[in-house]
Amino acid sequence: MGLIKGNFSFMQFSVEGQLPSQAFTTFINNRIKGNSFREACNSTEEKRMGWVSLTDILDADFEKANYALGDYLIFSLRIDRKLISPKLMKIRLMEEQRRFLSEHGQIHIGKAMNEGLKDKVKLELMAKSDPVPSFYDVLWAVGQNKVYFSSLSDKLADDFVDLFKKTFSLGLKRILPQEHPLALKNKTKGDVSNEDISLIGREFLTWLWFKSEERNGRIALSKSEEVELHLLKRIALEAGEGEYSQGVVCSGLHAELKEGKEAIRQGKRVKEAGIKLHHNQNEWEFNFKADTFYFQSLKMPVVDWQETTGDPSASLLERIYLIENAVKTIDKIYESFLAIRFSTEWAKNEKPRMSKWLKKEQE
Repeated sequence: MGLIKGNFSFMQFSVEGQLPSQAFTTFINNRIKGNSFREACNSTEEKRMGWVSLTDILDADFEKANYALGDYLIFSLRIDRKLISPKLMKIRLMEEQRRFLSEHGQIHIGKAMNEGLKDKVKLELMAKSDPVPSFYDVLWAVGQNKVYFSSLSDKLADDFVDLFKKTFSLGLKRILPQEHPLALKNKTKGDVSNEDISLIGREFLTWLWFKSEERNGRIALSKSEEVELHLLKRIALEAGEGEYSQGVVCSGLHAELKEGKEAIRQGKRVKEAGIKLHHNQNEWEFNFKADTFYFQSLKMPVVDWQETTGDPSASLLERIYLIENAVKTIDKIYESFLAIRFSTEWAKNEKPRMSKWLKKEQE
């Protein structure tokens, strides 16, 4: 699983609501166990979900594996789905229809009756079929009121949010670039259009491409701190939204992606890109989605510790630290971008430098 080992893909949420200040441990224990995953034999449910242990997916009672780790709560969402093959459904329905016609001496089945036969066949197949389980890691940084969820699917996210609210009586709100306080402040002031705010993540990622080449990838966060960032592998650009969008995908070394820079000159913005990030002697690689700030396949830095047969908490805490560090670094860069974007510095210096950068490819 991504939180324990391997690459980690995730979306981020802020937690809305107040946890009890007293008997916190008892509250969490009762709620998470009360909504843990429970199997049902011969069930006709299409979907069943609940919480299980992160370190032992068979432990839905959290008896051997603890979900508390320092200031974090860690567990997994298990979702079981029963999927019926459309072709099997078609065959069984034809058999049922012929049986019905033969038993009743009819040559035609009415619409309502046919729907009833469909439901009957579907329930029979559901009861006989085995569910397909899926598991999604949850990292809840309690002190930060923040949750990381290891899926990039909007539909899965909705299921997760619903169960989280049912379990803990707390809401979850996705962390999105257009809802950053600095973006909302300038939107309220009317200094920038609603369309520009809605696409601010793409403008940020386009700016990152420029910054990745301006000083060999070095980006200043303050007078004493800087990071190194490069775009690599695959870059997707798009203009417009929804059915009216027009996109282009290019790949190669970042210095050779002339097609992408031509797309920028034509009004497209970077929607998705591979990123290599270096900060404080740590290096991460991941695919970054501009509209949602989703991290896909985050590859962790190599660390010095060695795996042992003892308590794995230390290595897991190290991974959590590295995950959070990558996110915080991108957040700092984004705040630096917003500070420039909504100042006179943007039109006076930054935008002309970006234009000059793009023109180099035409020379």
